[in-house]
Amino acid sequence: MVWKPHVTVAAVIERDNRFLFVEEHTPHGLQFNQPAGHLEPDEDFITAVKREVQEETAWQFEPEHLLAVQLWRKNLDSSTFLRLCFTGQCHSHDAEQTLDDGIVATHWLTHAEITAEAHRLRSPLVLMSVNEYLSGQRHPLSLLKSFLDYE
Repeated sequence: MVWKPHVTVAAVIERDNRFLFVEEHTPHGLQFNQPAGHLEPDEDFITAVKREVQEETAWQFEPEHLLAVQLWRKNLDSSTFLRLCFTGQCHSHDAEQTLDDGIVATHWLTHAEITAEAHRLRSPLVLMSVNEYLSGQRHPLSLLKSFLDYE
């Protein structure tokens, strides 16, 4: 059997000291997460994170920095995730848009509210990413290179 991690993207989006979160149905009940999802075939990382934010929150997202590249596995019996976490700004909210399946609501949460809901976070990477953002961690998007259909 070939081992393959799940490649995902996520966005830490801050506005007025609040962070954009989604509340979503998961196998473990309702949980909070950054807008995030899986990389799709024929999609680069920037396109993927813009799409995921739009589908899950109805906001248009413009990535400005790479926040972290995270490799996570809950335990030996769990799937492994390779997560690229971005930060940037959002604009142009479409209040009429239907959100992705499983998304119950979007919320703008303070750091204190996120910490208070730590037991409901989708993974430990959620709070880690917010803390890395608050510490000033940023990396240029030019680190990312895509060579799809490149000979």
